[in-house]
Amino acid sequence: MKRNAENPADPARAETRPARSAGRGTQSIQRASLLLRLLASRSHAGMRLSEVVKDSELEHPTVHRMLKGLMAEGLVMQDPMTRCYLLGPLVFELGLAAAPQFNLPDIFRPSLARIADKSGDTVFLTARSGNDSVCLDRKEGSFPIKTFTLEVGARRPLGAGAGGLALLMLLPEQVVDKIVRTNAGRFGSYNNLTVPLLLRALDRSRKLGYALNDTHNTAGAVTLGLPCVNRYGDPFAAISIGAISSRMTEERQKELVSILRKEVRVIETAMREATRPQAFRVGFPISGMFNHGSKA
Repeated sequence: MKRNAENPADPARAETRPARSAGRGTQSIQRASLLLRLLASRSHAGMRLSEVVKDSELEHPTVHRMLKGLMAEGLVMQDPMTRCYLLGPLVFELGLAAAPQFNLPDIFRPSLARIADKSGDTVFLTARSGNDSVCLDRKEGSFPIKTFTLEVGARRPLGAGAGGLALLMLLPEQVVDKIVRTNAGRFGSYNNLTVPLLLRALDRSRKLGYALNDTHNTAGAVTLGLPCVNRYGDPFAAISIGAISSRMTEERQKELVSILRKEVRVIETAMREATRPQAFRVGFPISGMFNHGSKA
């Protein structure tokens, strides 16, 4: 079913007519943002026009016209061989310009410190990079036996490890399928991980409500994690905790997940506030919005 904005007779459309110019301008921005987010979710392979139409639920002519406009601005490009649409070079340039204001290690550091302090274990920050996950930061807890399952800067195929599983948990199945097929030949280096084993671990993690890696890990260690999502529900990072197996009983897993959830809420709430247009003020340090902890 297409979005009702394309139907002139639709009552919802009629309600917007008094503010016609402003409404159309806002609607165009919202639609352009939607298309860019869809392309970002398939950043590796891109999307065919028919796929963009289907996933956006907009009319074919509308999508085609908007993609052409975004291409003219450098926000979208089209692969001449596959005819698939991808994010354009201007998105990369804008990302570089915005990066200092959204440095993930700086933003997450207070939360990582609080989790490490409460749990006593090692806490990891992981982000997606194409079909890989990258460890951006790590905070050690006070427990004397450490589990350094991941070094800062280490890159793994997405899905190997609790952080990577957490990033996969909320992705659409077709996206997961493409990532897993692309990485299939690399999984074996992680304690003989295979595609079927990974998919079973992913299914279990979704049922549990948190990512759990208790098999394909450093010997004697267990890790669990949760994704952080942006205001549109897309996972952009994951926080995970690693500990020796004897400390990861089912009861303690629940306790650690509770700690993680509270900090994830802090991060997600602050990110939503920080990415509102009204939040951008000259000289306002966005990272400062993340320094206060959860109330509970």
